[in-house]
Amino acid sequence: MLKNSQIAKFLTPGRHVHLVGIGGVSMRPLGLVLKGMGMVVTGSDMSASLSTQELEDHDIPVAIGHRSENIKGAECLIRTAAVHNDNPEIAAARAAGIPVFERAQAWGEIMKSYKNAVCISGTHGKTTTTSMMTHILMEANLDPTVMIGGYLPLLHAGHRVGHGDTIVVESCEYCDSFLNFFPTLAVVLNVEADHLDYFQDLADIQKSFHKFASLASFGVIANGDDPHTVEAMDGIDYVSFGLGEGNRIHAANMCPDWRHFDVVCDGETYCHLDMGVLGRHNAMNALAAAASAWMMGIPGEAVSHGIETFHGAGRRLEFKGTYNGAEIYDDYAHHPDEVAATLAAVRSMGKKRVVLAFQPHTYSRTKALFPDFVRELKQADVLVLAEIYAARERNTIGISSADLAAEIPGAVFCETLPEVTAWLRENVREGDIVLTMGAGDIFRAGEALLEK
Repeated sequence: MLKNSQIAKFLTPGRHVHLVGIGGVSMRPLGLVLKGMGMVVTGSDMSASLSTQELEDHDIPVAIGHRSENIKGAECLIRTAAVHNDNPEIAAARAAGIPVFERAQAWGEIMKSYKNAVCISGTHGKTTTTSMMTHILMEANLDPTVMIGGYLPLLHAGHRVGHGDTIVVESCEYCDSFLNFFPTLAVVLNVEADHLDYFQDLADIQKSFHKFASLASFGVIANGDDPHTVEAMDGIDYVSFGLGEGNRIHAANMCPDWRHFDVVCDGETYCHLDMGVLGRHNAMNALAAAASAWMMGIPGEAVSHGIETFHGAGRRLEFKGTYNGAEIYDDYAHHPDEVAATLAAVRSMGKKRVVLAFQPHTYSRTKALFPDFVRELKQADVLVLAEIYAARERNTIGISSADLAAEIPGAVFCETLPEVTAWLRENVREGDIVLTMGAGDIFRAGEALLEK
């Protein structure tokens, strides 16, 4: 991989950059940001989508399918972590001596030009917390640049090109991507065992988060309630947040539903939060966003108003509609801890049954965390399992969602999404909450249910 320092000369107005996998959740905004910088941007993706259409609408040509001729005229290529050297466009660039950079390197170079670069990391909660922070920054009139790995209704997109001196970026640990960033303020929401197709174990992941935190030039905010995070931050000077009063930033006067509480910073009440989202996990996300704002000197009133106007990011317990008297929601949770947090939040809504249609994400994660998935999925009243979403992997393990179903009494296994929809159509009843869950395309099963 080429060094970060080499990408700077290519990311300048008038130069031609080609993005491989441009329809991805962080590649699409990258393309639009580079276009806004005055660059000539082209891209390619495996299939047409709303994302590729948005790029075309902004005069960014997108080739469907990866072919060597797609890179014609490009001075450098940027790829996602999922695109490998055998990709025909990458192979052609390497053969022609055209430099190839990683997506994270490009974002890292972009954020160097901002006075405030807020990088929000963690195994869970990145999209929601980055979205909350965006609401706060907009309320504070800081005109931020934003990169979120999801859809934020406030922006009508997952990104924003601002003209202020602040950028807020969702920062992913997979393949050590966030180690290419240049944060002024690094936020660590939590640290759990995940992405075990890349990391060796939890200790390896903790080392990565430690390195990320050490990159921050201004400060670090980390979850003082999470033992794994505290271990990872050993030797790092950080500001702790959490529900416990031992943290420098903590909640006080918490209501039973986790939605209403005061934020106390160094013993003084900073602001009061009335949240439009559910769950203990979202209270923690809001505390992290408030802590970031406090560190940046943003008035507490802007935090209160920003959080109050936030009602969720796309695919984060997103209400989709009603069917047969049941409410249909969709959520991106794909790790056992996320499954547990989302189910707990749904339970607080007081419906009769929680009908969960779950699609595991990647074979390696399903195998590595198999007992944990079994334990948490059992918490649903009714469980429908779609086949594993492969994402970047091939099934060399020989694992299936049917293996999960075999360990969970009453679970139903469906090989295809249309089968999931058909089962829901026949079995959902009034008073249910139907939750489609996973990081793949399980949301289509719920949307198809609503079409009928």
